[in-house]
Amino acid sequence: MHDESRRIEERVQRLHDQRIKTAIYAATVPFEVEAWQAPGEPVPFEEAAAASYGPFAMGTPWGPPWGTTWFRMRGQVPKEWAGRRVEAVIDLGFVGDWPGNQAEALVHLTDGTPLKAVNPLNQYVPIANPATGGETIDYLVEAASNPDILADNFSKVTPLGDKLTAGDKPLYTFRSADIAILDEEVWHLDLDVQVLRELMLELGEHDPRRHEIAHALDRAMDLLDLDDVSGSAAAVREALQPVLSKPAHASAHTISGVGHAHIDSAWLWPIRETKRKTSRTFSNVTSLADEYDDFIFACSQAQQYEWVRDNYPKVWARIQESVKKGQWAPVGGMWVEADGNLPGGEAVARQFIHGKRFFIENFGIETKGVWLPDSFGYNAAYPQLAKLAGNEWFLTQKISWNQTNRFPHHTFWWEGIDGTRIFTHFPPVDTYNARFSGEEMSRAVRNYQEKGGASRSLAPFGWGDGGGGPTREIMERARRLADLEGSAKVVVEHPDEFFAKAREEYPDAPVWVGELYLELHRATYTSQARTKQGNRRSEHRLREAELWATTAALHAPGYAYPHEKLDRLWKTVLLHQFHDILPGSSIAWVHREAEAEYARVARELQALTAEAVAALGAGGTRVFNTSPYDRAEVVRTADGAPMYVEVPASGSAPLTDTEPPQPVTVSGRVLDNGLVRVEVAEDGTLSSVRDLRADREVLADQGNLLRLHTDLPNYWDAWDIDKHYKNRYTDLLDASSVTVVEQDPLVGAIRVERAFGKGSTITQTITVRAGSPRIDIETDIDWHETEKILKAAFPVDIRAPHSSAEIQFGHIQRPTHTNTSWEAARFEVSGHRWVHIGEPGYGVAVINDSTYGHDVSRTVREDGGTTTTVRLSLVRAPRIPDPEADQGRHRFTYALLPGASIEDAVAEGYALNLPLRVADAAGAPAPVVSTEGEGVTVEAVKLADDASGDVVVRLYESRGGRAHGVLRTGFPLAGAQITDLLERPLHQARVDGDGGVPVALRPFQILTLRLRRG
Repeated sequence: MHDESRRIEERVQRLHDQRIKTAIYAATVPFEVEAWQAPGEPVPFEEAAAASYGPFAMGTPWGPPWGTTWFRMRGQVPKEWAGRRVEAVIDLGFVGDWPGNQAEALVHLTDGTPLKAVNPLNQYVPIANPATGGETIDYLVEAASNPDILADNFSKVTPLGDKLTAGDKPLYTFRSADIAILDEEVWHLDLDVQVLRELMLELGEHDPRRHEIAHALDRAMDLLDLDDVSGSAAAVREALQPVLSKPAHASAHTISGVGHAHIDSAWLWPIRETKRKTSRTFSNVTSLADEYDDFIFACSQAQQYEWVRDNYPKVWARIQESVKKGQWAPVGGMWVEADGNLPGGEAVARQFIHGKRFFIENFGIETKGVWLPDSFGYNAAYPQLAKLAGNEWFLTQKISWNQTNRFPHHTFWWEGIDGTRIFTHFPPVDTYNARFSGEEMSRAVRNYQEKGGASRSLAPFGWGDGGGGPTREIMERARRLADLEGSAKVVVEHPDEFFAKAREEYPDAPVWVGELYLELHRATYTSQARTKQGNRRSEHRLREAELWATTAALHAPGYAYPHEKLDRLWKTVLLHQFHDILPGSSIAWVHREAEAEYARVARELQALTAEAVAALGAGGTRVFNTSPYDRAEVVRTADGAPMYVEVPASGSAPLTDTEPPQPVTVSGRVLDNGLVRVEVAEDGTLSSVRDLRADREVLADQGNLLRLHTDLPNYWDAWDIDKHYKNRYTDLLDASSVTVVEQDPLVGAIRVERAFGKGSTITQTITVRAGSPRIDIETDIDWHETEKILKAAFPVDIRAPHSSAEIQFGHIQRPTHTNTSWEAARFEVSGHRWVHIGEPGYGVAVINDSTYGHDVSRTVREDGGTTTTVRLSLVRAPRIPDPEADQGRHRFTYALLPGASIEDAVAEGYALNLPLRVADAAGAPAPVVSTEGEGVTVEAVKLADDASGDVVVRLYESRGGRAHGVLRTGFPLAGAQITDLLERPLHQARVDGDGGVPVALRPFQILTLRLRRG
C-alpha cells in the first residue's frame, strides 16, 4: 500500500476547518442591538436596566479600557425554526482565544436573572431546545472591555494595567449578535473528526491504529457533500463509528477529569473585575451542569464563593443546587489559592480555618484536599498544616514548570519538616486548563512517572487563568475518550474519588521530603516590595491586636472582644495573599489598591490594639511586648528618648529605666556596646564587626555591601530572576556622607547616604543599642531604577555547610554548595524573618522586617578560610505587567546578629517584627499565657471563634528538636483540650496540680490548645 498519510491529513484538516466547522450554525438572524456606556465603575443591574439606550450597529468600536458597556439585544425566533435547537451567538470582537484577559460579558434576562457568560471560546447562550418558533428574546448584556495586557506575549510594556493610565480609546469592535440554529449533527461531526484526527496525529508512524483512523477519515470524507454538509453529516458520522467505538486497551492509563476554571482572584485585572468573573464563570458552569448530568466541577477559594453569594444571589442559588446534586465539588479548603511561600505560618493556618469553615457553614461539606495548582512553590510546613485542618490530599501542577530539573514523581507522599505526610499528586497533563486534546492525552501518558506502580492521574479541564471554565465541547471530548483504542481513558469524577482510588492503588508511593521548590518565578520573593511589607506588617499587627484584645477580654470588665472586626480584617489580609497579589506579579491597579488596603488594615488594627490596651485602665505608662520571648532592650518614649526596659513574653511592664549591661560608646565611625564593636568604612560599608563575647571577627570582607545588578529575565519580568543577573553589577561604594547621628549611652547610630543610577538615593542608619548584639540597618530608599535588582551582602567568616531559613512554624536547611543541579537551581530562595548560617560553636543570623528573597553562597579564600555570604534581595524594578513596579519610597530594616543560635534568630526575628509598644495604661495583668521549656514558642493567642470565651493558643517547637515544657495561664484554668486548626477537639490535655498544661513536642510540631476559663 502506498503511503498517503500526508494527503489524508491535509484533506481532513481542510474539510474540518473550512467546511464542517463553518456549517455548525445552519441559519442566523441578527439581534436588534442598543447600547449604554456605564460611567466609571460597574453599576448594579437595576441601574443599567433603567438607563437610556441608543442604537448600536455591528462593526462599531466599543469599550474603553476597563469600561462597562451594557447592550440590549432584542429578537424573535423565526416560526419556521420550530423543532430546532436555537441559541444566541455573540462575538464582542474577541481577540485571540484567551477567555480570561480581554472582553467578556454576562447575559441577563430583563428581570436581572443571569443566564450565561460569553467569551472567545464560549460564545453561545441557549434559547430553546427544541424551539416552538416565535419566541421573543430580550437580553441585557453586561460587557466588560478589559484590555489584553499580555497581547505581545509578556514582551511589551503597557500603560493599560491601571485605569489611571489606560486612556479611553475603544479596544474592541463588535462583530455579531445573532439568533442561530445549532445543527447538532454537524456539531457532533466536528467533535468526532477533531478527536479522531488529534489521536491519529499523536500515534506513532508505525502504529496500525494511526493508519486505521487515517483511512477511516479518508473514506468518511468521501461521503461529505460539500454543497450540503448538514444533509450528509449523519452519513459521515456513521462511517466513523467503527473507529470511534473500538475500546481502549485493558492496560490503558486512566485520566480522572474534573471540571475546573482557574480564576485568579486578581492578576491582569483588579479585584473588582474578579467579582464579575466569578459570576460569569459560575453561570457558565451551572448552565453546563443542567445540560450534562455526568459533569462535575471542582472549585476552590471561599472568597470567590462569598463574592457570588453577596453580589449574585441567583447564581449562588444555582451553585447550591449543583452542590446538592453532586455536580459541584467545593475543594481546597482555603480562603484563596494563596502563595505557597510568603504567607506567615499563622496566616496559612487562617487560610484553612476560614476556607474550610465557609464550606462547612454554607454547604455542609468539609473539603478533604488542598487544591493549589498555580502557586510558585510550596513551603515544607504545608503537610502538617493541611493535616491539622482535616485534609487528606494535596494537589498542584506548577512544579512541572521547573526550569532545570524534572520532578521525579507525579503521585507521592509529601513529608513536611515535622514528619507529617500527605498524599500528593501532580497532574502529568501539565496544565490546569486541560481540554482533552490529543496532544494533552498523549502528554499525560508520556509524562507519567509512576508507570508500573500506578495507572491513573487527574486532569482539571476547562478554560482558566481568568475564568471561563469547562465547555460542552470539552465534555463531548471526554465522552468520546471514555473508552477509545489508542488513547488513555477519561472518566469524569470528583477529585476525592480520584485520590481515594490512587491511594488504594499506590499505597507505597515514594516519599518527597521538604519544600516543593519551583525552579522558576524566583523573583516573586521580591517584586512589589511594598505589597510584601504590607502583608508582613498586617500579619504581625493582627497577632498584636488578638493578644491584647484577649488580655482585655479576660481582665477588663465591659470590654467586648472584636470578633467580627478581626474576622473581616483577617479575610482582607488572606485575600491579598493570593498567588498573584502577594508575589508581586499583578498589574499596577492591583498593587496600588493593595497598598491602600494594607494602610486601612493598619489603621484599624492600631485602633483595636489601642482600645484593648486602654481598657486595661489609665493612670500610668507601660511597655507591651507581643513577642513570645522575654525582652530586655531599648525602647523610645513618647518624646523620643531612649530607655532600657525589661518586659516579659506576651506581657507588659511599667515604663521604668533599667540599667543596661554596658553603655554604648561612639568613637569616630566605631560603635561599641561591649557585646559587639562595629566599624563603618569611609565608603559606608561595614569594615569590621567584632563579636566581643567570642573575641572573633565576624566579617570576611565588606559587610552590608549594596550591589546593583542588571535584572532582565528571559521572559516573565515580575516573576523571574534568571541566573545571568549575577554577571553584570555595580557596587555602591560612593557614599555622599557618613555621619554620626546619635551618641547616647543607650544608642549609637551612624547614617550613610548614597545617590546612584537614575536619581535613586539610599539612606541607611546603622544602629547599635545597649544590651543587644543586634546591629540594625534602617533603610530608606527612593528608587527610580528600571530592570535592576538591589542586593545587600554580608560575607561572614564561617564555614557553613548549609543555611537555615525561617519558614512557617519552623525552618529549613539548604546546602550552601552546588554539587548537584538541584542545589545549583536554588540560586534564589525564600525565607521569612531570618536566615542563619553557622559552624560548630558559632553562628550568625541576618534578620529582616519585610524581606523574603535571598541567596547564600560560599567561597574558599587564599588563606584557606571559608567565606559564607548571605545576600538579601531588597528591591527590584521589573516593567511587565506593571511598568512602574517598586518605583518610589521604601522603608524597612534588616539586621546582623553575631554569635546567634537558631533560638536567638527566632527570638530576634519576633523582636524586630513586633516592636515594643509604649502606651498609657495602669493595669498590670499577668500574661494570658507563658511557657516554660526551651523551644516551646507561642504563635497566636486569641479567643475561640465560637464566641464561647475559651482561650485558644497555638504554639510550636521552633528549634528543630524535642521540646518539653509547661504552658501556664494568667487566668483560672478549668480545663484544656488539644484541637485541630478549626478549634474542634481532638483529645483532652492534661492539667497538672499547679494549673499548668504539660507540653511535649516533636521537632517543629504545631499544637493548638483550647483553654476553658475557670
